Amino acid sequence: VGSGSVREMQEWVEYLTFDGDSPLIKQRRENGRDEPWRVKFWGVGNDNWGCGGQMRPEFYADHYRRYATYCRNLGEHRLFKIACGASNDNYHWTDVLMREAATRMDGLSLHYYTVVGSWQDKGSATDFDEEKWFCMLEKALFMEELITRHANIMDRYDSEKRVGLFVDEWGTWHDVEPGTNPGFLYQQNTLRDALVAGLTLNIFNQHSDRVRGANIAQTINVLQAMILTQGDRLVLTPSYHVFEMYKAHQNATLLPIDIKSTSYTFGEQTIPAISASASRGSDGKVHLSLCNLDPNHQQRLVCEIRGMKPSTISGRILTGEIINAHNTFESPNVVAPQPFTGVTLTDNRIEGELPAKSVVVLELE
Repeated sequence: VGSGSVREMQEWVEYLTFDGDSPLIKQRRENGRDEPWRVKFWGVGNDNWGCGGQMRPEFYADHYRRYATYCRNLGEHRLFKIACGASNDNYHWTDVLMREAATRMDGLSLHYYTVVGSWQDKGSATDFDEEKWFCMLEKALFMEELITRHANIMDRYDSEKRVGLFVDEWGTWHDVEPGTNPGFLYQQNTLRDALVAGLTLNIFNQHSDRVRGANIAQTINVLQAMILTQGDRLVLTPSYHVFEMYKAHQNATLLPIDIKSTSYTFGEQTIPAISASASRGSDGKVHLSLCNLDPNHQQRLVCEIRGMKPSTISGRILTGEIINAHNTFESPNVVAPQPFTGVTLTDNRIEGELPAKSVVVLELE
């Protein structure tokens, strides 16, 4: 949308998804692919408010309507069209896109990165103190306000919540590792990043009525990566382990949760010490994910369960000895999930202590 033509986009849709006969499909078969790829999600533009064209929302909305018209469903395949949404708190962009094009989209994107410093001096991924620990978690919690306010705007034009909000770029952004190519965005990943991942996923869970998709940036070797590689070696990051622990929430049903948390205070600033979300899987198991953002103090957990009578409880924990604990190729398991036995279940009541700077997932059945 920023630099290509409508025809070019239409031809990509046809080349990738059509299962009939046409000159483009003949070309695809000559290139060695008979069956279509059945690509479902289509972003109609990206970063169009910035590097994708420096567009005003009114201009992009018209552009989107034009391009989306030619992103056609071919045969039985159905496209899921996602419009370029706002960066951060540009609520005007969301309002214009929903007003002008909501009926022509299936999703609207949102981009938000957690950055401690300025874009010119974002700070080290591994060399930081508690002030920067606190600052990063405080900024990560801003995702709650962003989703709430963007979703409220979407509700005005789409009360049935047909259009999904897709947070398709999020995560921590630090300075690149010393000695690496600045353009490759290669950064390390510590326990601090794991807490950002955990609390952000809890926020997404709590807003699952509108948030239909989210994509951390990125998967391998770039920004808040799940995996770092070096030659033939591979290391799993703390963020990887959070995603693995939280996979229990996938395809589950959100359970309402009422959190009363103490505060984590640094200097004159205060944030909630606890972030949490809960879900019930198709197998009946309930999972409760908890993050203790306070790096210095454990938090008392008292949880009353309503609507079920669990008989067993088990858990896993991700934490480290220091706030910048991280995995390296030489020491790949410094931060890794461990069994957690710090809670007890009595009737419908969970009690225990959440260790400082930790991510915990409990399973009840």
